[in-house]
Amino acid sequence: MKIKTIKRSADDYVPVKSTQESQMPRNLNPELHPFERAREYTKALNATKLERMFAKPFVGQLGYGHRDGVYAIAKNYGSLNKLATGSADGVIKYWNMSTREEFVSFKAHYGLVTGLCVTQPRFHDKKPDLKSQNFMLSCSDDKTVKLWSINVDDYSNKNSSDNDSVTNEEGLIRTFDGESAFQGIDSHRENSTFATGGAKIHLWDVNRLKPVSDLSWGADNITSLKFNQNETDILASTGSDNSIVLYDLRTNSPTQKIVQTMRTNAICWNPMEAFNFVTANEDHNAYYYDMRNLSRSLNVFKDHVSAVMDVDFSPTGDEIVTGSYDKSIRIYKTNHGHSREIYHTKRMQHVFQVKYSMDSKYIISGSDDGNVRLWRSKAWERSNVKTTREKNKLEYDEKLKERFRHMPEIKRISRHRHVPQVIKKAQEIKNIELSSIKRREANERRTRKDMPYISERKKQIVGTVHKYEDSGRDRKRRKEDDKRDTQEK
Repeated sequence: MKIKTIKRSADDYVPVKSTQESQMPRNLNPELHPFERAREYTKALNATKLERMFAKPFVGQLGYGHRDGVYAIAKNYGSLNKLATGSADGVIKYWNMSTREEFVSFKAHYGLVTGLCVTQPRFHDKKPDLKSQNFMLSCSDDKTVKLWSINVDDYSNKNSSDNDSVTNEEGLIRTFDGESAFQGIDSHRENSTFATGGAKIHLWDVNRLKPVSDLSWGADNITSLKFNQNETDILASTGSDNSIVLYDLRTNSPTQKIVQTMRTNAICWNPMEAFNFVTANEDHNAYYYDMRNLSRSLNVFKDHVSAVMDVDFSPTGDEIVTGSYDKSIRIYKTNHGHSREIYHTKRMQHVFQVKYSMDSKYIISGSDDGNVRLWRSKAWERSNVKTTREKNKLEYDEKLKERFRHMPEIKRISRHRHVPQVIKKAQEIKNIELSSIKRREANERRTRKDMPYISERKKQIVGTVHKYEDSGRDRKRRKEDDKRDTQEK
């Protein structure tokens, strides 16, 4: 006679140490779990509701802000918790984001601070004692560029910005005089070079008081510029003639230009993809380009109802943040054309500066109400220390939300945002105008067979120009193609 018994080994479920949890026996056979998808959908729905419930993006403002509007913000690439801001009254403040208090505040310029940048270490090649330090460059419409120390010990008076009639001399290393007002500044990552924009675009060396070269191509003013952090010899600038120009410092000359229908206010390079950059435009959109093919954009970021004033990439390279004249901040994924998040407050005015923190966890914004605000990049995320079980639960919820994101109820809850009445009304008017334009184009296309269809990613481009002509081989190939086309006709 055979008797069937259940035999279990204690080694399979009894923990070896007292700190370990007992293992639960599980059978992953799908036939034993007929309602698995329904249970996962319920968990995803609950996780989406909790996400919106805990969404509190605003962390706080830094100190008491500025007396005037904030028009320049610079990140310290060597530190997570340090930030520099400049305002319209010429005051620069260097902040500790951990305590949200200022390290030092001083009167830097007699005019508007139009540009700020914190240099990389090893900036001074001729002063070995300064190689391990960072420095700060500021420019203004008072026709000066100044090099500052960001070592707090160099400032005996930590708050010298109260005297508005005299500029500060403590911490000042060098002053560079220009012929006209400066509109933007950025420093090279690997050497002592920096570039300024204004009536002309100039390259400077910190060890010389005069510019070393003039890269200007065209007669219009330069509104902003940015060095590529990966391909460090590539520089991009935007002009008041609606142009974007790329420069190569190895040849010390511009290489190509793109002209758009409206002006570009800011530009930023992707830190992970060296060839790609994003621009903030006056036509309420931001555009994502590949410098190898400027005849069309890679993506168009919509949803703003007024001019986009600034844009910045997250250090991971997969998200961008934009600040707009419509008093809002929006966050986009680089492969999506519409924002995943919108931030606004009652007292925040036109947003002129936005920056990601170096750990991509926070966003810093500066507006013309004088406040510097700190936001979470993910509104529902908290920065406290989490146990392993909490981390596993959050990761599991994220996977569930990603899996069921197209379900109607989950999609409705995750997309819902409260926006100011002014923005909502402007969006309605803008949608009516866009639908009217599309309807008119469709009617014209029905009656005119030769009317071309222009892609949304090409509409803003007027034309592109290359500085140098094609090589002889390219010209020969083009002639052969033209000859072949003629013979076929």
